[in-house]
Amino acid sequence: MTDELISKKDLLDLTGISYGQLYRWKRKNLIPEEWFIRKSSYTGQETFFPKQQILTRIDKILNMKDGLSLDELADVFSPTLGEVEMSAEQLIDRNIVSLPSLELVREAGREQPMYALEQIMMLYVLEKLLLSGDITRQEGSLLIDVMSEHYYRFANRASELLLIRKMGVPTFMLTGSGSELYFDQGVKVVLRLPLGTFMEELKLKLG
Repeated sequence: MTDELISKKDLLDLTGISYGQLYRWKRKNLIPEEWFIRKSSYTGQETFFPKQQILTRIDKILNMKDGLSLDELADVFSPTLGEVEMSAEQLIDRNIVSLPSLELVREAGREQPMYALEQIMMLYVLEKLLLSGDITRQEGSLLIDVMSEHYYRFANRASELLLIRKMGVPTFMLTGSGSELYFDQGVKVVLRLPLGTFMEELKLKLG
């Protein structure tokens, strides 16, 4: 399965940005290299992008660029935050997580006196998906396990979170962004979310 793609020409027409802006933002790491997807077309080789991700990113850049330099924007969009440690009380005060989510973490045996970056990211994703109703508490426990065990492997590169179900049984997966995944016919992909979007939101909350 692949996300819907948009061609470079259509992207420039739709957003009103120039070719020069697009590639300057690429050089500044505001737009990840892996989003530039080369494919054959009737005109030869053409560049495509994951449509929803690139449109969301360009909208954020255009809305934030007047208040931040390109280097500051690159820091916002980079996949890591550096060394961060926060207590549960601090995370609640920053509206990153709520008591029900922390209780679920405690029930899963993952409670910590201080939470490092990977764990804060896990808490934030858990909170967002529970509040939106996209996952159940049972699925939340599975999310806690997979992100606690494996998210650190993707800390320096773009990644995606998938929730799949087969015969009603849920499973979470972490994978590199843009990876092509193929499942047997009985598998339903419930969620496929770029974790970079959550990290950008988290950085703004942490300041």
